[in-house]
Amino acid sequence: MTAPTLSARLVSGVGIMRVLLGQLASALGDVDANLNTATKVVAEAAAQDVDLVVFPELFLHGYALGRIGDDRSIPATDERLRELSTLGPDVLIGYHEDGGSRTYNTASYLCAGRTVHPHRKLFLPTYLTWEERKHVNPGQSMRSYDTPFGRMATLLCNDAWQAVLPWLAVQDGAEVLLVPTNSATSPDPARTEPVSLDTVIYWQQLLISIARMQQCWVVFVNRVGIEAGVTFWGGSQVINPSGEIIGAAPKWHQAMHVVDIDVHAAKRRRRSMPLVNEARLGLIGREIDRLIKEGGDA
Repeated sequence: MTAPTLSARLVSGVGIMRVLLGQLASALGDVDANLNTATKVVAEAAAQDVDLVVFPELFLHGYALGRIGDDRSIPATDERLRELSTLGPDVLIGYHEDGGSRTYNTASYLCAGRTVHPHRKLFLPTYLTWEERKHVNPGQSMRSYDTPFGRMATLLCNDAWQAVLPWLAVQDGAEVLLVPTNSATSPDPARTEPVSLDTVIYWQQLLISIARMQQCWVVFVNRVGIEAGVTFWGGSQVINPSGEIIGAAPKWHQAMHVVDIDVHAAKRRRRSMPLVNEARLGLIGREIDRLIKEGGDA
């Protein structure tokens, strides 16, 4: 039996979204080459009736921005970005954004030739081998956004490690959290950085916890390949609102893994076990204001 088309799935009320996890390597600094790869992947996804293609963090530029040399950032309005979503599926793609006087680590959700939402990474790791704050500025807002398939939010890599952001996204209505990532480790246990963080284990436990406690879908897409002396491990996966892994790509190797998800299962889960509906936003707001007045980081 052939898979139903997007329109058939939506009109029938099934509410299934077919997601392609684009677990790929980037060519550092070669925006044109990475755009060509992205275009081919999206075209192939269209032939499989895929609804959404998710690429890793900074896919169009590569992660080691400090080693590129000249500035190759692109504006969020770059027409080449929007063209990616004219081939059929929606697209979430990461890039180094030219924001005028500042640059950002950004991932844009694109649909039918328009930009639905550009998310600028909020928490920039600058420890061990990571130097993001040297090369980009932090974003200043966390917003969920509407798509043809349901309400979603983007968390760029380290954003997902901040407990408040998945919570905020879900309180803003997100049923699906898209988590594009550049997470590196090494297959050699003799290397201690960043293996000292037990990176793979951290991510696995974190993603399951987010999905289960926020009762949402988590779509995690990590890159692969070697860049600037570190190895990206892949392991992209989709976790349902009960915390179960329903699809996963292999570690270390490029893969284009397709997973069907029932977006509105998040709503059903929240109604059967209402963990997130009593947010006490006023209480949270008062306590945050107090902490800021007492010298907290605003």
